[in-house]
Amino acid sequence: MIAPNRSWPMESERILVIRNRYIGDTVLAIPFLRNLRCRFPDAVIDVLVEPGAGQILADCPYKDELVIWKRPQRVNEVVPGSLSNIVATARWLRQKRYDRAYILKRSLSTGLLAWLAGIPHRVGVAKDGRGLLLTRRVPYQRGRHEVELSLDLLRADGIAVDDGHNENWVADEAAAKADRLLMGLPSARPRVFMAPRSTDEERNWPLDRMAELIRWLIEDRGSNVVLCGAAADLTVHRRLAAALSPRATRHLHDFSEACSLREAAAILSRMDLCMGVDSGLPHVAASFGVPVLTLSGAADPREWHPWKTQSMVVQAADGSRSMLGITVGQVKAATDRLVAEAGIAEKARRRGMRSLDLRSGSYAYDVVESSPSEQPQSRTPLEKAQPTFGMAKAS
Repeated sequence: MIAPNRSWPMESERILVIRNRYIGDTVLAIPFLRNLRCRFPDAVIDVLVEPGAGQILADCPYKDELVIWKRPQRVNEVVPGSLSNIVATARWLRQKRYDRAYILKRSLSTGLLAWLAGIPHRVGVAKDGRGLLLTRRVPYQRGRHEVELSLDLLRADGIAVDDGHNENWVADEAAAKADRLLMGLPSARPRVFMAPRSTDEERNWPLDRMAELIRWLIEDRGSNVVLCGAAADLTVHRRLAAALSPRATRHLHDFSEACSLREAAAILSRMDLCMGVDSGLPHVAASFGVPVLTLSGAADPREWHPWKTQSMVVQAADGSRSMLGITVGQVKAATDRLVAEAGIAEKARRRGMRSLDLRSGSYAYDVVESSPSEQPQSRTPLEKAQPTFGMAKAS
């Protein structure tokens, strides 16, 4: 955490940050919140979120309260219901007497909400004419990362910012649960978190290709593959498991039904690699410094690539911006490159080392997996596989 700039007057203000909607968008607000808290160490800083995605900020120390915005279902198609909800929410927010609002969600509804709530200082990015209700408008720059766009709101107010580094937190109880769930996984095999589904169907990759990728990770690259999504993801997870051989499914672990979003974040923090389509959980992984490989279609990777972690974004080689244009071979080659650059295999190998203390700990020995040449020949090909990723560079 950067030190507060004491040259500013330390007035106690009430500040509302509007960062509603998706998990990825919400976790990308953390660098903004850190810098805001540095400037206003004594202020009340509340964050307006939606019920699901807001959990990802539950353990963030830079905010005071998560203010839950319960929006009507299918709000985009039901204009009267949306307007009624905005008016009612604004009336409730007005009672909190906020002095300023920073609007990270670029939409007419969020600008209208802050205006109706009577917040006198309203800062946001002006895009497609949506900045009319702002008191300070920041020009939208195409190709600028979402984190930098949010930090631009502070810069527009004359507030210095740091390097925008990523961070995240795990509560003790969530960490303990994650460790219990992962305890049964062979420790020397790399742990790969897979995010196979987005709520936006256009961002999804064909399931047969995703299944082939998971099979390769398990059987050819000796990995444990972990799934942990929402209830809506379970059908996809089961279809992927059904496409694998019985041997491969031994190393596919789905914790979706056992975990909340906060607990899924704790599991992500303990992964060696996160892979998947352009969705929220890879951004959560990046916030813990986990290397990330993302399959991206129409989204501009300059604006949405995993932030401040080792990462690769795979797009269609033909330039079509279609998920159908991404081949399994492309993803395998990118995975091998990222694994080699991040040293993932070595980290997993070190985690697999154990110390045995004989007689009050005076004698310690490192026990490691044997090499393939030392494995008993009667074992199956999967069991004989060295528990590391392949290191070959793509040709």
